[in-house]
Amino acid sequence: MNNRVPDRTGHFGEFGGRFVPETLIYALDELEKEYLEAKENKEFAKEFSFLLREYAGRPTALYLAKNLSRHLGIMKIYLKREDLLHTGSHKINNTLGQVLLAVKMGKKRLIAETGAGQHGVATATVAALFGLKCDIYMGQEDIGRQALNVMRMRLLGARVISVKSGTQTLKDAMTEALRDWVTNVRSTYYVIGTVAGPHPYPEMVRNFQSVIGREARGQILNKENRLPDYLVACVGGGSNAIGLFHPFFNDSTVKMIGVEAAGLGLSSGKHSASLEAGSVGVLHGSKSKILEDKFGQIKNAHSVAAGLDYPGVGPEHAYYKEIKRADYVAITDKEAMDGFRLLSQVEGIIPALESAHAIAYLKKSAKYFKKAVVIVCLSGRGDKDLHESY
Repeated sequence: MNNRVPDRTGHFGEFGGRFVPETLIYALDELEKEYLEAKENKEFAKEFSFLLREYAGRPTALYLAKNLSRHLGIMKIYLKREDLLHTGSHKINNTLGQVLLAVKMGKKRLIAETGAGQHGVATATVAALFGLKCDIYMGQEDIGRQALNVMRMRLLGARVISVKSGTQTLKDAMTEALRDWVTNVRSTYYVIGTVAGPHPYPEMVRNFQSVIGREARGQILNKENRLPDYLVACVGGGSNAIGLFHPFFNDSTVKMIGVEAAGLGLSSGKHSASLEAGSVGVLHGSKSKILEDKFGQIKNAHSVAAGLDYPGVGPEHAYYKEIKRADYVAITDKEAMDGFRLLSQVEGIIPALESAHAIAYLKKSAKYFKKAVVIVCLSGRGDKDLHESY
């Protein structure tokens, strides 16, 4: 297989590309030019690596979860511990890369969308580090259920802008952030938090997050002297999953499983499973699998995990599904809560509810993994979700 995607126009097969107002073309062309130059710049790579190591805390551990493995009857489950990073999730990998671009481009203000708040916290963190103004768009619904992260963002000096339109969740926050960017493109850098949005964001965010998979690949070879049988990760927009999957793309023996949010059940219509139950369409500047009605209107998404509560998915995941390089499944809110408690009680590790979907999938399907070595991306920690467990 060839992992040299996307093409020059930002397409992963039929997915990806740019579907944006003409006013954003200049900003995206500018960003693409700066990113392509940065990719080849040794000083940029050196500074990015330094920040990942000395500021974010990489490399993260690849932890053999012996208790969970024994409890589920699976040979070996390894957890890629992104929850141990500064700010508590994988989001800092991407925001550090993008803030270096923003500084390189002379931007004085960062904006971002956030659902669970982890990307907002990571963006506010790097804005504070580099002395930039920061505005975070967050749905009113998510502000209510992620109050701890809202307090963190404000403490870091960011302004949290409540979005009261639509479902008041991640989709609407991203819509408002794009509107802001259209108006303020010359002074403002938009830090998209996942592998969605118009080109070059899906490729750029993937490459910043691929440190997860590169580390995991080296670590598992060191520990097991072999590659894993399976990679498992939750998928909303899908940055933690693609960050783990991409460095293993050409390893045909390694199976990849992305776990979406089934919410109250796929038949209920209250879910966020774009790959399992969606259709091809355009959302937030990119062609992918999305949740839409017969008139092309975007449906409301639902998940107990605010970071998965999005009616679309990154185009590279849609491509992986189409070419059958990865399988995608869906886990309900109830199953995710069971996974949340399970990992907490058998390993003493409280996962983010997003990551708990991946744990729940292993619990539900354990009989298929009995003789397998599995790596699960533990994308974040669960402090923010404790109120959901009571």
